[in-house]
Amino acid sequence: MPPTNNPTLRQRRLGAELRKLRERSGFTVTQAAAHLGVNQGRVSMIETGRSALSADRVRSLASAYACSDESLVDALVAMAGRRTRGWWEGYREHLPAALVDLAEVEHHTTGFRVALAMHIPALLQTTDHARALFRAVVPSMRQYEIEHRLTHRMKRQGVLYREEPPPYAALIHESALRMGFGGREVKRGQLGHLLDMSELPHVSVRVIPFEAEYYPSTGQSFDYLEGPVPQLDTVQLDTHHGGCGFLDAEAQLSKYRAVLDHMESCAFGQAESRDFIQNLLRDS
Repeated sequence: MPPTNNPTLRQRRLGAELRKLRERSGFTVTQAAAHLGVNQGRVSMIETGRSALSADRVRSLASAYACSDESLVDALVAMAGRRTRGWWEGYREHLPAALVDLAEVEHHTTGFRVALAMHIPALLQTTDHARALFRAVVPSMRQYEIEHRLTHRMKRQGVLYREEPPPYAALIHESALRMGFGGREVKRGQLGHLLDMSELPHVSVRVIPFEAEYYPSTGQSFDYLEGPVPQLDTVQLDTHHGGCGFLDAEAQLSKYRAVLDHMESCAFGQAESRDFIQNLLRDS
């Protein structure tokens, strides 16, 4: 398969996971190249996601690296081949690459755990609320930039409306619910939408109130995106204004799992959270 100079996050992740397997096995780049019958430069391109691999070659490498985790191997095989030409590819000329990669990662995510302090989760925002957010960005965006981001965000929400959608659990601080982006009617529409979404069987919305004794946090909003196996989980940092970062080292994943667990311990339950949002809606 021809190389690419602009691999997607998913392609880079596959290469990084293959590098991890190689290093754990004690294989050198030279040995891996000999096993594949290619030069060392090709192995480096594979491990940086710039050269695609077939499913058979991924299995061959996993076998050579003595990887006995069949679930992990199957998940890596599913990532092999050419990039998926999903709807997000149409935005590559209009949005930062990280936002396009985010949509692809979400498409393949098996479960969401999100935590936000100042904003409503992107996948639970109304069109009017999202537009108001983008209009408030500093420095300001041009109207066409706002529309590109808006349509991209709304299309991302499609993952929650699939025939078999992934579970989605949101922890939202009370401060985010009280923000008035767009004015009173937009705020009321957003709160009502949160209530509607929380009624879906695969969606959980829980509120962390101001009165909580403590608020464990990393200092920024984040999404914990579950992969088909835990080794392929990803943490995605705040993307509200177009920039984002992705973390996947095991130490980082463990840290954010622990933060989520602590945050859940100081949040209202689902029923109490619904009552809380309903009261905010009534009073707004």
